[in-house]
Amino acid sequence: MSHRVLSAQQLEQFEEDGYAIVENLFSAAEVGRILDIARADHQLAADLKPNHNYEGQGLDTIIAYRPRFADDVYSAVGRSRRLVEPLEQLFGEEARNFYQLETLKDPNTGGWQWHQDYGYHHREFLYPSFISVMFALDPATRANGCLRVVRGSNRLGRLDHVRSGSQLAADPQRVGIALQHLEEIHCEMAPGSALYFHGNTLHASDPNLSAQSRWAIIFAYVADSNFYVLPETPENLRVPVDKLDDAQFEALARRHWERVQAQPQAV
Repeated sequence: MSHRVLSAQQLEQFEEDGYAIVENLFSAAEVGRILDIARADHQLAADLKPNHNYEGQGLDTIIAYRPRFADDVYSAVGRSRRLVEPLEQLFGEEARNFYQLETLKDPNTGGWQWHQDYGYHHREFLYPSFISVMFALDPATRANGCLRVVRGSNRLGRLDHVRSGSQLAADPQRVGIALQHLEEIHCEMAPGSALYFHGNTLHASDPNLSAQSRWAIIFAYVADSNFYVLPETPENLRVPVDKLDDAQFEALARRHWERVQAQPQAV
């Protein structure tokens, strides 16, 4: 499969709107294998934690946080040339990986309030040269709580954030003003597609109250030139992403599948 190159129109859209969707980065068969691995992976199940992204009553969001790439198929997606080369176009340089999240948004699980990813991480990085990529494993629709973005909010700069449950949420008053002037977009995606969004782009998602799961992987990257301001730079932020070609991706996915198949069966 040839690697995707973003068009001038997509690059301009990202600059103006703060997001761009790249469709069909991976085939249905490849996504199916990733899902087969994820559903059978004891380690992923052990790493999953409920996130209480609300005050008072609400539905938990189920996520697994990974601070660095590993020898697994999830990281292989985040290292693949298909996903990283468009990212490098958007940055205009190489990228470093910051973390990844496996989000298992099953029926009757929660969402996220409006926030900016750089709002979480401005204390670590000098510049908002920060892009997150949401890779869809299931269909992402309005019904199952797809990601929503505020078009053009990347140009607002970083907003103040306040604690809300286990989440940091953008200042509700400023978000309300932004929504009076800017358009809210529901980012519906087919499996195998990816949403690239700027670190200052306001985004949120509703709870999944449908019968359809919405599993996804979120990767956070910074531009290679972005300065890490804390004293101790994490190992994964010391070098750019070591990209995988299609053959390397396939080999890593096969190894992970073999490990999953060899797991002890639950009694």
